[in-house]
Amino acid sequence: MSYYNHVLVGLDLSPESQQVVDHVKHLFEGKDKKISLVHVQEPLSFAYGGDIPMDLSEIQNQLETQAKARLEDFKGQLSEFRVDSHVIIGQPAHEMHRFARENAIDLIVVGTHGRHGLALIFGSTANGILHGATCDVLAVRIKDED
Repeated sequence: MSYYNHVLVGLDLSPESQQVVDHVKHLFEGKDKKISLVHVQEPLSFAYGGDIPMDLSEIQNQLETQAKARLEDFKGQLSEFRVDSHVIIGQPAHEMHRFARENAIDLIVVGTHGRHGLALIFGSTANGILHGATCDVLAVRIKDED
């Protein structure tokens, strides 16, 4: 896998994100890699569609600050690599594709729960990333914590 020089790791910052970071750490251990940790937040206005007549920008800023802090924690766990981190506001699959194109990404790593049936039909972020990527995509199967 020496041809993967710049790896984008897409994190949703759920507790399961640790599994994705652990996979990346072990997969590329001892190798000189650049890793970009990316978290894409959908704008609150997308989620509420203007149904709430109030300014959500302060809440959006707080969420972004929390996301940056969480990415810094993950960045510290990957200190043997060249790591940068980014919080991007937008639609996750679209923004990950854009980031990959603009930053010469060789591999995108994301977590997946491996849903089936209706959950798959209505889409998942990992599926959206896979079906528009211009580079390889590694989907890390998230294991349920029992």
